[in-house]
Amino acid sequence: MKAFRLVCCFLLVPVISATAAEQQLQIAAAADLQFVFLDLSARFQKETGHAIELTFGSSGNFFSQIQNGAPFDMFFSADVDYPGKLEAAGLVEPGTLSRYATGTVVLWSRKDSLIDVRRGLQTLVDNRVRRISIANPDYAPYGRAAVAALRREEIYDKIRNKLVLGENISQAAQFVESGNADIGILALSLAVAPPLKSKGIYYEIPTNLYPPIDQAVVILKSSKHKDIARQFLTFLKRPDIAEAMRTNGLNVPESQPQQRKARP
Repeated sequence: MKAFRLVCCFLLVPVISATAAEQQLQIAAAADLQFVFLDLSARFQKETGHAIELTFGSSGNFFSQIQNGAPFDMFFSADVDYPGKLEAAGLVEPGTLSRYATGTVVLWSRKDSLIDVRRGLQTLVDNRVRRISIANPDYAPYGRAAVAALRREEIYDKIRNKLVLGENISQAAQFVESGNADIGILALSLAVAPPLKSKGIYYEIPTNLYPPIDQAVVILKSSKHKDIARQFLTFLKRPDIAEAMRTNGLNVPESQPQQRKARP
């Protein structure tokens, strides 16, 4: 893929730690979960006393790290394929692979931009749009969804040289938020969360333009805290927690009793 690439050092660092906790889950989480999981993990710790250390990044990179022995207890992927491959390789606790949410991709631009994203994907062929930020499709499911939508809309070849590739969807959001890109194709969960919510506007890309982003989780066979990991999975299925995920831009599985509310 020919695309303009920004040189940027992006480190995967834990964003929550609690050294006083007796036991602490190590979770690798897709970057679109950054804001919602910060809140949910804090609630889980308050209720159970078990701390969670979260590391956010691209699902593809986590897949490689786990194959090479990275010491995570759980892996929340932005698609089901990477956990499925880990399961096939015998690295997953049997019976723990499950879909926890379905993602949505959106066009996002800053409020001070003269570009109206409400025109949809055809906005991207506008000559005023010089750079379009997406997650790297080689590693990030949201990046692959973006490319699929562009191809389905038959504009990929027209705009491919405008693409700016982030290491993951969070970095793609940083590019457009900072002005290094004019528009981003981002996860809805980032568009409705701080700091993007107050700074920009978004347009939901029709879901028929890209394959479903079925996000899945596994407990890793090497985990020493499988009981706590299962407890966290049960916690995420509670109706109030499912509703919190909907409010933060994630669709829960159809088995959940409530539906995600429409955006305001």
